[in-house]
Amino acid sequence: MEVVERNGKTIALFDTSTRIEQASDMLDLMATTWYQGHCVGMVMEKDSLPKDFFTLSSGVAGEILQKFSNYQFKIAIVGDFSSYGSKSLQSFIYECNKGNSVVFVPTVEEGLDRLTR
Repeated sequence: MEVVERNGKTIALFDTSTRIEQASDMLDLMATTWYQGHCVGMVMEKDSLPKDFFTLSSGVAGEILQKFSNYQFKIAIVGDFSSYGSKSLQSFIYECNKGNSVVFVPTVEEGLDRLTR
């Protein structure tokens, strides 16, 4: 975990060596980032998430992202999402990107910008 401060906000950066398999893993990671770095959000590569995350009908995305809403924590998920053909997933990403709590972005830099506005 790398901690970055920008615009008075502290954000944790994770590379693909960080793996999330279930919602409890994400909750543990959120707690760690808060207690170790006083972070208000995180930037994570899409490959760190479970494969089922991007199949909305599995419920994995909802279960994991609900943690961010419950604890008022932010996340930027970094990657190329154009290969996912699901219209519902593309709509979900579009709607998330209207806000600043959960965003799907192409680069780490854009993720940092969105979370520290």
